[in-house]
Amino acid sequence: MTRPPFAAPSARDIATVSAQLGRPARDVVGIAARCSCGAPTVVSTRPRLADGTPFPTFYYLSHPAATAAVSSLEANGVMPQLAALLEGDTAAAYRSAHEAYLADRESIEVVAEIAGISAGGMPTRVKCLHALVGHALAAGPGVNPIGDLALARANWSPEVCDCLDYGLDGETVE
Repeated sequence: MTRPPFAAPSARDIATVSAQLGRPARDVVGIAARCSCGAPTVVSTRPRLADGTPFPTFYYLSHPAATAAVSSLEANGVMPQLAALLEGDTAAAYRSAHEAYLADRESIEVVAEIAGISAGGMPTRVKCLHALVGHALAAGPGVNPIGDLALARANWSPEVCDCLDYGLDGETVE
């Protein structure tokens, strides 16, 4: 669990994230969560990209195995099940997760165009499990209840390395 401000990502971190995404990493301000081997799992992205575009997704799930596992949950209809939980205590905790997300992002930069907008449908909907799991991994257990539940249901864990050879020095990142 890492909260802003983050240490600057290393050149190796950026190269790994670029390999994970299959495109150049952009405007990464830090690594918010890592695999057990040390590879980036969640990146923190600047709220305004270098080209001026507002970017509300502060915590971005980058790890290919994590992304695939969460995509499988979405494809198998888990989102409506999780959305049905947005009542009572879960709704209050989800709203708190939304507020925590905004506070983390705004600690890096306040962008008026995305003020009050977090990610993943928070605070009233379940829209993108990738964003919610990314937040859960970055913030740690107990902060984002829907992200925590999705992570628990996913066929992936940050405690078990499932990294590929990202082609950096011929080895997985450690």
